[in-house]
Amino acid sequence: MTNELAHQLRQTILRLARRVRAERADDAMSDGKLSVLFILVNQGAQTLGSLSEVERVTPPSMNRTINWLVEHGFVSRESDATDGRKVVIDVTDAGRRLVKETRRKRDAWFSSRLATLTPEERATLESAEAILRRLADQ
Repeated sequence: MTNELAHQLRQTILRLARRVRAERADDAMSDGKLSVLFILVNQGAQTLGSLSEVERVTPPSMNRTINWLVEHGFVSRESDATDGRKVVIDVTDAGRRLVKETRRKRDAWFSSRLATLTPEERATLESAEAILRRLADQ
């Protein structure tokens, strides 16, 4: 039973995550590029190396992503104020607006689906959210 439950939950969570990710403010932007914007909005300015680590990609791959985001005005590159050898990547106002609109669309999509559930089903999901968060944080 545990293996089957693990398989079913994994498949359902992946399908749900894909469906939520489909809700975005810019359909042309890849998940990887959008993820970088979310990191910068949530965690603040980062170096290329730290972004590579968080996203689990090579620095050259992250550099290509950052180049695209810079070219399209979503992030900026600046010299670090305390160490001029370091380059810090930060989100621009355009990048913040894109993240904000993507969050709004995703929340609206999810809220509309939750509204179709019974109060008991929503209560079950509320309990499950804490459990799923704990699993994700392990």
